[in-house]
Amino acid sequence: MSYETILYATDGALATISLNRPDRLNSIVPPMPEEVEAAVLRANRDREVKVIVLRGIGRSFCAGFDFGQDFQEGYGPMFTSGEHWDPGRDLLGVTNPATAPVPKFMSLWHSSKPVIAQVHGWCVGGGSDMALCADLVVASEDAQIGTPYSRMWGCYLTGMWIYRLGLTRCKWHALTGEPLSGAEAARVELVNQAVPFAELESTVHALAQRLASLPLSQLAAMKLVINKAYESQGIAASQTLGSVLDGYMRNTPEARDFIAVAAEQGVRAAIEQRDGPFADYSQASSDRKPNPAHVIEP
Repeated sequence: MSYETILYATDGALATISLNRPDRLNSIVPPMPEEVEAAVLRANRDREVKVIVLRGIGRSFCAGFDFGQDFQEGYGPMFTSGEHWDPGRDLLGVTNPATAPVPKFMSLWHSSKPVIAQVHGWCVGGGSDMALCADLVVASEDAQIGTPYSRMWGCYLTGMWIYRLGLTRCKWHALTGEPLSGAEAARVELVNQAVPFAELESTVHALAQRLASLPLSQLAAMKLVINKAYESQGIAASQTLGSVLDGYMRNTPEARDFIAVAAEQGVRAAIEQRDGPFADYSQASSDRKPNPAHVIEP
């Protein structure tokens, strides 16, 4: 099976899904969500595989949805009639499991085989939504994890920020959009562990091998009971509401101005206007950015 946006490989009991748009920081465009889901299903059908690792090639795990021209061309027909936003089409597109990105991300959650997200570089926006659907998340200490769409052009999609953080911390990040380094994310238990980048791949591999040493039925049972406990708290309802509100937030007057700047002056100019006053994400000092030399090879 060939893929456009990911790589898939197996090594004994381990399957690795690698996001593979390194020149665009693995930003999300069609068919990436569909290919991630297909790869998760492939791993679940493989009787040899017991653990799945999700990672990003290049300098980042994933910089979120590509809201430049690629986004408009890829997702435009799902959201618009002609040149105008169609709220009916948007509603259908983001709630239909056949077309919506969130159910594709949730294939990681629903996989009977445990999934470890290996996070480095930027893990923001939809990229963080994807990573947090995994069972375990191991990040490099200098990774930057956040939802800049909290400020403009979006709303929580998978809701995993809500369910992984307590109320006080979740409200802070929801209302400020403030990012966390990998080390900070581990301290507040948004992710499971943070390690120096030089140890990231070996740490994830050792963890995956440790899980693979256990019976698959045992792994599946323990994952299932925890998932069902959290699903009973309303994850599905939160995701439906978040996806619908995301459509509204992409089409407020301020959001349309934001996209107009991106179209006319470039995505960088739009991001500068959004994040410049907060001096974070791409507008942060170098000590608040991932080290660009930290690269994951295919």
